[in-house]
Amino acid sequence: MRFTKKDILDIDSLTREEITYILDTARGMKEISQRAIKKVPTLRGKTIVLFFQEPSTRTKLSFELAGKRLSADTVAISKSSSSIVKGETLRDTVRTLESMKPDIIVMRHSSSGAAYQVAKWVKCAVINAGDGTHAHPSQALLDMMTIQEEKGGFEGLKVSLVGDISHSRVARSNIIGLSRMGARVTVCAPGTMIPMGIEQMGCTVAEDMDTCVTDADVVMMLRIQKERQGSLLFPSEREYAALYGLNPARLALAAKDALVMHPGPLNRGVEISTRVADGEHAVILDQVTNGVALRMALFYLVSGGTKHADSN
Repeated sequence: MRFTKKDILDIDSLTREEITYILDTARGMKEISQRAIKKVPTLRGKTIVLFFQEPSTRTKLSFELAGKRLSADTVAISKSSSSIVKGETLRDTVRTLESMKPDIIVMRHSSSGAAYQVAKWVKCAVINAGDGTHAHPSQALLDMMTIQEEKGGFEGLKVSLVGDISHSRVARSNIIGLSRMGARVTVCAPGTMIPMGIEQMGCTVAEDMDTCVTDADVVMMLRIQKERQGSLLFPSEREYAALYGLNPARLALAAKDALVMHPGPLNRGVEISTRVADGEHAVILDQVTNGVALRMALFYLVSGGTKHADSN
């Protein structure tokens, strides 16, 4: 298979075969991070701009490490250090960046659809690192990579997503991706955090937390996106934790070998208890590890790669 996409903007535009190819490529990349010298010359001479207009720790650092381990030159620009704070438009900013001849722009923005617009304005590759409440393709792909490593595949798995579904780009991307790969996705949240018509994306809505996690093979917890909520959508964090938090008693309802996942950052004691987050079922740090390999694979593929990186 030859990967022909110029950009990675969402999961919905990826076929099942393309998702599989990305995950296969990422597995080949993972070995590089386990070496004493964690670098290969695959993208030597390529320039990657990390254009992040929202705060980020895991995603930004993961993309930066991914570029460096492939020997690319990476340059990071934040909102506070860009001319946008001086009144420059997004279009003028990215066109300025393009004039410096980068090969890839990794973009995070608070507005849904921003990455799509930027991809139309520039000729270089664009990877969406999260746009508003819409999509976060690399997070969903690394989640799928982690599930595949632990479960061997996706067909027939029950995956439960619990949390702020309405404001979560991670939830949207995972619902689409996991359903496309054959998993059965169930979501659960207070009614104020469930968007109308979400079933059309390929998931079912559980009436309560216990129903949602019962017999689940994977339980993915999502934080409350307070920064995106116009007003508080639940009475209190204490009540939310009581009704929708994952604790050992609730986890016992899931399959015996269930995985516990979280895209981070965690709000311990709210959506997940410390005992569960640090317990034997948790693969949260594995998600972080796989994130570097997955993003290495994305850089490699949008740069024209058609096979795994050279091991030399």
